[in-house]
This record gives sequence, C-alpha cells and structure tokens, in this order.
Amino acid sequence: MTEKDNDTYEVVVVGGGAAGLSAALILGRARRRTLVVDAGEPRNAPAAHMQGYLTRDGMSPAAFLAKGREEIARYGVELVRDRALDVTRDGDFAVALAGGRTVRARRLVIATGLRDELPDVTGLAARFGRDVLHCPYCHGWEVRDQAFGVLATTPMSVHQALMVSQWSKDVTFFLHRLAEEELSDEDLRRLAAAGVAVVPGEVFELVLADDRLTGVRLAGGAVHGCEALFVAPRAVPRTGLLRRLGAELRETPFGAYPVVDETGLTTVSGVWSAGNVMGFAEQVVNAAAGGYRAAATINGDLLMADLDAAVGV
Repeated sequence: MTEKDNDTYEVVVVGGGAAGLSAALILGRARRRTLVVDAGEPRNAPAAHMQGYLTRDGMSPAAFLAKGREEIARYGVELVRDRALDVTRDGDFAVALAGGRTVRARRLVIATGLRDELPDVTGLAARFGRDVLHCPYCHGWEVRDQAFGVLATTPMSVHQALMVSQWSKDVTFFLHRLAEEELSDEDLRRLAAAGVAVVPGEVFELVLADDRLTGVRLAGGAVHGCEALFVAPRAVPRTGLLRRLGAELRETPFGAYPVVDETGLTTVSGVWSAGNVMGFAEQVVNAAAGGYRAAATINGDLLMADLDAAVGV
C-alpha cells in the first residue's frame, strides 16, 4: 500500500463522540475503510455520568467513549487524535488535519458537536456538570426533591423553570439580567401555577460549603438557598467544516444548524451530519442513533455508486 493509499478512505468521520463512533461502528461492520478524526472535546465531558441510554444508564461519558473506541477497532476502523482544520473537494474530499496530514474520502460524516458558553457568574463554570446543570432529563432524577434554582439567560428560560418543577416543588427562578417586563402574563401565570418563586436581580456568585452548592448571592448581597442550579448555556455548534463546504444552515433560537434530510444528509452531496452539530437537543442516545442512520445510508450510497460505475451508468 502506498503512502497515498494510507491516507485514502471510503469514509472519514470527523468527531469521536457518540454520533461519530456509532457511525464508524456501522461502517466498519459494513467493511468500509473508515477513519475517525477525534479532537477529544466531547460536550458531556464535565458530567460524571450520562442517563437515559438504555443499558448504559449511569455510565460515565469517558467510559462510554472508551468502550466505543474498543468496539470500532475490532472492525478495522482507524482513529486518529487530531483536529480537522479544513476540507476541500475535487471529486473526493480532502481533510487537512492540524498534525499536518491530509486524508481523502469519498464520503464525510461531520459529527463535531457543539460547545456550551456559560453565563459569566463567579464559580458557575467550575460546578458545571456537578450541581450546575442544564438538562432535567439528564440529571433531574439525581437531584430530585432538592432546592432548585434556575438562572435565566433568555426569556426562554421560563420554559426551563417550568420543566424542572416536574422534579422538585422547591424551585426559584432567578431573573439575573432578565427584566421582569420581559416575562409575559402567560409566563407569570404558569410560573405561579407551578409554584415557582421569581427573584429579580443579577446573580453575582455561587455560594458553596464543603464542596457543595448551597445557594447564590445576588449583586446586592442577598443570598438565596439552592442545592442544584439549572442554566441554559449558549450553544455554539461547531459548523466550521460544513460552512467551508457550503452547506445550507438554518437559524434557530439555539444557533445555526445544517439543513438535513431524515438520514442526516446535508445540502452538500456526500456529506452527512450527526449528533449535536445538527441539533441542540441531541442526547447521547439520539446522537448514536443518528450516527447509525447516517452510516447505513452512506454504505448503501457507496454500494449503488460502485454498481452504477461498473455498468457504465
């Protein structure tokens, strides 16, 4: 095999999280020469456990990914710890890696995920994934019936405050930098019906005791108790490669995501996306399913392309 052959694959998967590894597993089992490019930046890295994935409920994200990497290796899938910096197309795709290597592929899976930008509140980032949380489906059971706080980041945070009241009847909605006038009459009625207390004023810092969250301190000095603080981070999808390829994006309240069909195929022929890069709410189980779906479609696409080429279509 020549050096060029070493850098040529049928499919390159950019992203080594649940979506990327799931796609790689199916492609490997379909006997497709596949490379996973993993920058090692999973969104759920701060969390000690993941929930809601049947048979994997409570497993740590790190253990889940390690198991996934073991599984794809059994089918000959290669994985490189590197970052994809650029991608171009001249028939096949050429993916330039930060380490200096350029790899080529007939098809691409972009599973680069997103990063969470947290509010600038003293002590908040250090507790994210512990007792500062964002998803009640991921963490609500573990903190059920505790005193919850919800830190407003946008008017849509009202929805988060209402949702978490399913897991605790002691919920305080901190308006932070949200003006009371931005809440609609319907918002106020629903918050009251759910028993959610509304506290105006900017949150300055978290209050801790014995490495546990005990409350938040407002800029004016008042302290309000809570044992778990829910916050909606600003989602920043990692769509740089998709933009470079000219994929169409759609604007949403949670960022700009690629326009895709039911299999994850983008508006660029030969390019699929899966996981959080295509949607804010893609939990691990959804991301894995999306990777599977994309990979199965890609395998069929390659098969038909080769058969058509063989008969001169």
